Amino acid sequence: MDYRADSPEIIREFLFYHETIKGHSKKTIDEYFLDLRTFFRFMKIHKRLVPQDTPFDEISILDIDRSFVGSVKITDVYEYLAFLSRDRPRQQNSRNTEYGLNANSRARKTAVIRSYYKYLTLKSNNNRLNENPVADLDSPKLRKSLPRFLSLDESMRLLDGVDGAHRERDFCILSIFLNCGLRISEIAGLDLTDLRQDHIRVLGKGDKERIVYINDACADAVNDYLRARKGIATADKKALFLSNRRTRISTSTIHSLVKKHLLAAGLDSTKYSSHKLRHTAATLMLKSGVDVRTLQELLGHEHLNTTQIYTHIENSSLRNAARLSPLSGYKKSR
Repeated sequence: MDYRADSPEIIREFLFYHETIKGHSKKTIDEYFLDLRTFFRFMKIHKRLVPQDTPFDEISILDIDRSFVGSVKITDVYEYLAFLSRDRPRQQNSRNTEYGLNANSRARKTAVIRSYYKYLTLKSNNNRLNENPVADLDSPKLRKSLPRFLSLDESMRLLDGVDGAHRERDFCILSIFLNCGLRISEIAGLDLTDLRQDHIRVLGKGDKERIVYINDACADAVNDYLRARKGIATADKKALFLSNRRTRISTSTIHSLVKKHLLAAGLDSTKYSSHKLRHTAATLMLKSGVDVRTLQELLGHEHLNTTQIYTHIENSSLRNAARLSPLSGYKKSR
């Protein structure tokens, strides 16, 4: 996908800004482009600028200009959100897909629209709008749900059960998940040169670099894997973790091996995933006394409120508050 060829100048400059100035990853930029393309395709239908029988995915947005973008009203955006909620397929190009995106997906698309119009009213030189038509746009209300995580006993059971032809590699990956809380893409992207005696150099979202320190158990797992890896003739000499084909391991392979070992440990592989291991690491560290700001830096979260969801899982002070209530010992008289 190349947004430079498929988007008009008024969208392209916004994407260039986020890629070059804000330093967002290619994946993020591609998602912004797809979200804006969907939005303006709908707007062209909504404003009756294309024949009604035109397939949605064949609507071009190359003719979108400042006049059209500025003509959008907040009520038009709410019409678009209603379309996403009722009529947008959840899985594109699938015969059996359900319709209607969930609130999280709609909130993300709303955030992109708000960001786009904010850029046009504050930053753009060639296509600046005098007024932001979506300044008061509300985001869909999200249902707050706590992340799932393994208990300490379940985590140890998962590690104890690791076996098979790639046991050193798989054990090392699971140890890094559970001890360091790395993202699956960060583990797949690790190079041999990222390893230090007591820490790992991690390249996170938006190519932001951070240092994650490793404990003794994790260091032992890394060293055991490096000894096993030494005899392998590899096609990718930089990659830390290798696939069966001796190339850099993919995120899908990591996802599969996590599911395999969850199943082998007698844990529900439909309920837990590689990302849930990251939740587990965060939760166990918080329970052990790691403060939330340190956890934010360790996990590579840009905003503290992303990290604070974990504080709702096990808050000992709230538990103590319930216990210390003057009515905690009250029993109804018979």
